[in-house]
Amino acid sequence: MPSLQTTAATNVPTQEKQAVALSSVLAACVLTTLKVVVGVTTGSLGILSEAAHSGLDLVAAVVTYLSVRVSDKPADSRHPFGHGKIEHLSAFLETALLLVTCAWITIEAARRLFFRDVHVDPSVWAFGVMVISITIDLFRSRALFRVARKYNSQALEADALHFSTDVYSSTVVILGLVLVWIAERRGLPWLRHADPVAALMVAGIVVYISLRLGKKTVDALVDAAPAGTSARIAEAVASVPGVLNHDRIRVRESGNRLFVDLRLTLESNIPFEHAQSVVDVVEAKIHELFPSADVVVHAAPREPTAENLVQRIRSIAHRGNFLVHEVTAFEVAGRVNVNLDLEVDPSLTLEEAHDQATRLEGEIQREVAEVNEVNVHIEPLLEAVESGSEARGVDSKMERRLSAIARETPGVLDCHSVEAYRVGGNVVVRMHCTVDSNLSVARVHDITEELGFKFRKAFPQISKISIHPEPKGRA
Repeated sequence: MPSLQTTAATNVPTQEKQAVALSSVLAACVLTTLKVVVGVTTGSLGILSEAAHSGLDLVAAVVTYLSVRVSDKPADSRHPFGHGKIEHLSAFLETALLLVTCAWITIEAARRLFFRDVHVDPSVWAFGVMVISITIDLFRSRALFRVARKYNSQALEADALHFSTDVYSSTVVILGLVLVWIAERRGLPWLRHADPVAALMVAGIVVYISLRLGKKTVDALVDAAPAGTSARIAEAVASVPGVLNHDRIRVRESGNRLFVDLRLTLESNIPFEHAQSVVDVVEAKIHELFPSADVVVHAAPREPTAENLVQRIRSIAHRGNFLVHEVTAFEVAGRVNVNLDLEVDPSLTLEEAHDQATRLEGEIQREVAEVNEVNVHIEPLLEAVESGSEARGVDSKMERRLSAIARETPGVLDCHSVEAYRVGGNVVVRMHCTVDSNLSVARVHDITEELGFKFRKAFPQISKISIHPEPKGRA
């Protein structure tokens, strides 16, 4: 159960978004009332068009307020991706309302320009209401923009863009009223059409903004990826070590949340834990770009090339959930033979373990045609920590003899930390050897294998040998 502190922190964005949306509703109520009264009194189509515009603003503000209340609800069984699409739908409806307003303004302006002459009284009340409208729209559009950017709310952004255009349209109406006033004072009858012309300019501004809003909301509703998002994610993913390729990047937006679906190609034959660590880093990189993103990553192994026979064999074994190591392949008279060690549950009977080995052999020979024979060495999978003690009876004598053997072996510069332990009825030896740092790993492995052979020849009771090679100067 979430704590009260967590619940309160979660509710803060919702409360702030609802508060700014409600303030927009109240402002729209005030402006619509003022513009209707003054527009009817003065007969100004510019002001009446603004009143109609503000009326639809009121409807849009109410829709925005309701959508914000619904969109922040958590996901449920019927809406597994949340309710964020409500915000996009709200923005789309607002666009439709704006276009309806533009149609009405355009029709009425055409009537006044060509078919009917309406007297406009550019009174102080007309100028006053437009100045008040500009002031209120400036403050509420800024408040809406601030919260919209803070919480990535498309509904609030649509409202903010809507009301920011009201500032420009109101300015155009004032210009129209000024020109009508000049026409009356100077006797310039051709300027009397400035008011419907101003209304047409308002309609043009609103159409432009509506089309911008409409494209953005339709893109979100049809799950179009936000511009540039996929490229930024691809760049971040490509920088993660271990990622060979990104085969698919799918991005969709719902409300203020981004949903990212990735398919990555990783190196084959890596442990599951390593693959998970790469996926974790990829998710962290994406969250650096988009903190609230919901990220799903599907990782697939790269198929080994046909030339890499050992990697192909390991891949076949891993797909069948076989634990293998010491995989070697060699060619004799044009025929490839494979040797490998298979770790199995120590509680299995020999018959059960042999069945697993036979199944693995069959899968390798079926998928890799060039393999002639597979020889599987069965080993018990060690899961528990075995009890051991220092092999005190043989420790000093064995240590001196093993150190001497090591120093006589070509390629070994020094040896130290020789320790012998008795585990069960066996003796386990561990030691550190210093070798030339410029030697290849393959050559160092040959040296340690030769040491192990010599150690067992000298002390047959040794069951396990762990030799840690160190480059010169790192001992």
